[in-house]
Formats: sequence, C-alpha cells, structure tokens
Amino acid sequence: MSIKILHIDSNHPILWEQLEEAGFENHADFKSSKEEIEAKIQDYNGIVIRSRFKIDKTFLDKAVNLQFIARVGAGLESIDCDYAETKGIHLIAAPEGNRNAVAEHSLGVILSLFNNLNQADAEIKAGHWNRESNRGHELDGKTVGIIGYGNMGKAFAKKLRGFDVEVLFHDILENIGDENARQVSLEELQQKADVLSLHLPWTPETDKMVNADFINAFSKPFWIINTSRGKNIVTADLVEAMKAKKVLGAGLDVLEYEKLSFETLFQDNNTPEAFQYLLQAQNVLLTPHIAGWTFESHERLAQVIVDKIKVIFL
Repeated sequence: MSIKILHIDSNHPILWEQLEEAGFENHADFKSSKEEIEAKIQDYNGIVIRSRFKIDKTFLDKAVNLQFIARVGAGLESIDCDYAETKGIHLIAAPEGNRNAVAEHSLGVILSLFNNLNQADAEIKAGHWNRESNRGHELDGKTVGIIGYGNMGKAFAKKLRGFDVEVLFHDILENIGDENARQVSLEELQQKADVLSLHLPWTPETDKMVNADFINAFSKPFWIINTSRGKNIVTADLVEAMKAKKVLGAGLDVLEYEKLSFETLFQDNNTPEAFQYLLQAQNVLLTPHIAGWTFESHERLAQVIVDKIKVIFL
C-alpha cells in the first residue's frame, strides 16, 4: 500500500519531487479550511504543513490513519504534540534547515543596531548628514548572552567566533556547552550580558518570559535580539524598559501580535500602543519573521523533511 501524503502549504518543489521519486503519493490542498481538511484527513497517512492552522485534538481524532506530521520549519507549537504522540504519530520538524539563516540574521541585526545603519541610511535619504548622532558601538569587548542553546543558539554562537566577545548561554538542558559558548545560570547571564539573543521555542514555560521582572534582573543596560517567537516577550514591558534606557535597543524579527500562521501581523485592525512606540523608535529594528527565510534555507528545510520521512518509512 502506498503512503498518501497531504501537503496543505506550499514548499520548495524538491520536497514534492523527491517524495514522489521515493514512491510516496502526493496530494495538495492549499486553499481548504481546517474543517474541510478534517473531512478528508482520514484518507491520508502523512501531512506536510507550515503553520496554516493548528493541528489540535479535533483534527487528530479525525486523522485515524495518520502516521506522521511534518512541519517545514523549526518549531512544533502549532501541533498538539502530546496528544499526537499518544496516537503513535511521528512528529517531524527541521530546525537544522534554517539555523544558519537565523544565525546570520541575528548577527546582522546586532551590527546594524550597534552602528545605526538603518537610521543613518534613512536620514541620508531624507537629506540629513548626521555624523555625531550616528556614532556607533563596537561588538568587540562585549558579552553576548544566548538563551536557548539548540540548533539556532549554537549556530549563532559559532558566528560570533570571529569577534573578541565573551559568549554565555543558558538552557534548561545541562552540560551542553562547547568551544563556542560557556553555559551559565540565568542569574550569571543577567549579571554579565551586554546583548541578549533569544533562541527559544514557544512553550508554556517561555510564554511572556521576558517581562518587567526578567528585564530588571539585568545588571547593565543591554540590547535584545529576538528571532524565536514573539510571545516570548511582553512588548509593553519591553517598551517601558526602552523608555527607561534599561534596554538600549531591540532587533525584533518576531512580534507577540503575529497570528499563528506568521503570514499576517494583527488579530484585528487595532495597533497596540506598545507597537506604535516600536514603529517610531530609532533604536528598534523590525523585520517580518524572516530570520530563517532565505533562498538557501527554503531548499534546505525541504531537504531535511524529505530525508527524515525517508528514514522512518523506507
């Protein structure tokens, strides 16, 4: 019996092509609603997703023949993982696929913030030549703190090897330090870091983790980079810390206002007051959830998913 796979999001064509070559039966449905997909999911053995809708208990109860869920991305927060595992469903993600892209983006954001690159560019294009107000900072001599030392955190630490910086990290797993970073307690990281870079999944433990108390526990004013998930930061608390000069600048590739699909920003048409501040602040760099969104990672993510599916079924 052939294994039937339903693709509900578009991905790099090698994903479809290589699965087909390996003998899998591909079907695509990029338009139907969650309810419409649920009405036919019993016909499929596998599903390939990005983040169009949540794979919840209702969906899983109707997916009676599902053997795997493959998400072409790093995280699995759009899936009820615990319930899926009780049904013996393999869960596949591809954090290896875009870790280099995220690492390069994180480094670029820090250098842009430190040197006012975006601000200076905008000023010149507006007819202003301001040298003193755009005097920058050097990364050398600083301490970079990473929270979350999985694929993304490790890749970022490796990129920092060319700089004369101290790299510290904190993670819930013990004894995972390497030649690129030293593992420390959260308290030590908060005492020493000049830059904080988040590389965390979105879980009940990390939801709203960066709040006023978390920020105020830092000994020094610091810069913050978030390429993980927007809901890991309480935006209103971050803005208050920026107004108080406790946070010197922020590079945010993700925002707490994003929808689950990451394709649109707001749940409604209201612009939160904290977000209005971020839009106007000169020491804030915003990007639309693109840290892992390169041409190279687009292909690499697909290849990782193909390879993992083959390992399970071939």
